[in-house]
Amino acid sequence: MKQINTEVVVIGGGATGAGTIRDLAMRGFKAVLVERADLAQGTTGRFHGLLHSGGRYVVSDPGSATECAQENAVLRRIHADAVEETGGFFVVTPQDSEEHADKFLQAAKNTKVPAEEISVAHALRREPRLHPGMKRVFEVEDGTVDGWRMTWGAAESAKAYGAQILSYHRVTKIITENGAVRAVIAHGEKSGEDIRIECRFVINAGGPWAGQIAALAGAHGVDVVPGRGIMVAMNHRLVNMVINRCIYPADGDIIVPGHTVCIIGTTDQAAQDPDFLEIRDDEVQKMLDAGEAMVPGFRNSRAVHVWAGARPLVKDRRVSASDTRHMSRGMSVIDHSSRDGIDGLLTIAGGKLTTYRLMAKNAVDAMCALMGEERPCTTDREEVPDAQGRPTHKLSDRLRQREADRLDDQLICECELVTRSMVEKVLTAQPEANLDDVRRQLRIGMGPCQGTFCSLRTAAIMHDFQKKRQRGSAEAENAARLADRSSTMLRLFVANRQQGIRPLLHGEQLREGALGKWVLNGILDLDHLPDPQPEAKRETGDLALLHGRHDGLRPSGFEAQSTPAKHTPGKENAQ
Repeated sequence: MKQINTEVVVIGGGATGAGTIRDLAMRGFKAVLVERADLAQGTTGRFHGLLHSGGRYVVSDPGSATECAQENAVLRRIHADAVEETGGFFVVTPQDSEEHADKFLQAAKNTKVPAEEISVAHALRREPRLHPGMKRVFEVEDGTVDGWRMTWGAAESAKAYGAQILSYHRVTKIITENGAVRAVIAHGEKSGEDIRIECRFVINAGGPWAGQIAALAGAHGVDVVPGRGIMVAMNHRLVNMVINRCIYPADGDIIVPGHTVCIIGTTDQAAQDPDFLEIRDDEVQKMLDAGEAMVPGFRNSRAVHVWAGARPLVKDRRVSASDTRHMSRGMSVIDHSSRDGIDGLLTIAGGKLTTYRLMAKNAVDAMCALMGEERPCTTDREEVPDAQGRPTHKLSDRLRQREADRLDDQLICECELVTRSMVEKVLTAQPEANLDDVRRQLRIGMGPCQGTFCSLRTAAIMHDFQKKRQRGSAEAENAARLADRSSTMLRLFVANRQQGIRPLLHGEQLREGALGKWVLNGILDLDHLPDPQPEAKRETGDLALLHGRHDGLRPSGFEAQSTPAKHTPGKENAQ
């Protein structure tokens, strides 16, 4: 068994885990991050993209509102490449009473969340699609953030300071001796090999899986409740600012513009298992109806994808165990030395993606206090590598880049303006990446066609890349293996894309879905390819496929899927 020696192991590669290892590395600790799938493939990659101003919580959760307002300004600076400064409105629609609005401005002032009331006429000039019957409008400093780009930025910063990132490594055991953490055992999902990581401290940043991870060390009963929420992406930006209903937080009360689309969300229901999240048809309809209250005609626009995510909510004794809507969004650091008699183990849970850096700081501060060391946090002062010296992201950035290279670089994804050189750059950095890994970094397949065309092109580029890497192997055997690998990657990618379309299929969208199926079957007959071999499955790293929980590799077989749809691990639903 391979062995690594380090000081601290961080378990969980979402925003909080990436922020934690960045903080550790910048304070001079030797650290390793372990993630069972790709970075930001869990909760961080399955949200609506909101960079909170804090306005959403000024009445319902004042502490979280203040934290969001403070961290909003920090993230705009240190993650400029991942943040778009859209601004935001809180609107009182004709369906809403003004009771909450009367409290809003005073609560914003109390929590230090910048907010200002503007006229309805002024708001309509800036966002003409909004309901003309709005009663009041408040402007706030909401923005949007690419959770994948932000997490990768933190990871790249951590690696620059000497940290090690092990994605696609599933923790199977946390070893303790004499009441203290000694090592972590992880299984390489793609390599099939186990690794032992000797350490003196473990920080559990597993989000909604944090309770399962803590139990591996014998710390049972960590109450992290997965709060299930669904989101629906529309095929273009119906609004260019974040639009919130000025009501107590409820289902379908926010529309977030993100890249080339806009996203409405979200529901909030307690889930039993964050790996299996329902997407119920009635909830999809509820989201589309809710959009009508803010943007008339919303329901008639084209929806392109629906997905589910799980919030890691710390159980709140003040409310019912199933009432995740009213659980606090505050963060908690659990010291397992005092709670369970296990030295060298902390769990960080709760919070918001906007407060990820603060959560990481609090966790590392707690660790330093337990170790009797004083090492100040500096993560709020230094931009991540890709954000250094640049303004915040704008929607037009890629268009400007393509104007410069359109005659020299082959365009692979027309919807998201992704070129061949961009794909090759990702593959050079991650030679073992699967198609969904590439998608999370470049947004391949996330436009209106949902990968019907660009998936084929990207799979061909990946096949050619692997062929060049493995030149010199036994030619016939290697050619067959590579063909199996490439077709398995493609089928998995398309299956994941189609899973997020199925609940939306009706009318014109059903016809468009059928067209996508015919394109894929007519060109490659994907539904009738031979079953993938074990090695090809392993190289995808897909947890559901590897562990027998995938619905199958029917790339466009939405008609064969049962209702309600389930999200399963490795089936990346985020738009």
